Amino acid sequence: MAVENVIGDCARSIEKERTTVKISSSDIRCLARLHDQLRDRRIRAAARRLLTANRVGDATKVMLNRQAAFQGVVALCGAAEESSLGPIYLQIESRELGEVIEWLTAYSSG
Repeated sequence: MAVENVIGDCARSIEKERTTVKISSSDIRCLARLHDQLRDRRIRAAARRLLTANRVGDATKVMLNRQAAFQGVVALCGAAEESSLGPIYLQIESRELGEVIEWLTAYSSG
């Protein structure tokens, strides 16, 4: 499953439906690999713009390139057409969403 290649090692539950996989966790480490990739690939500013622009209440979403995700690489898509196999829609929900976005895209090492 491509999405598992871009999330961290953490306690989580997984629900699989026909076209949807829902991964739920209260452990921020589930986003650790995403955090590291945003930092290492130097795409934090783009991620911050997309996560902020797509925020609705306690949820936000971004599209990830499916082919890159199969290789364990986070590649953000601004439009669905940027992923030839169709994007992975990643939705993040949290009561502290602003803090999560800040942590994912921060320029500090914390």
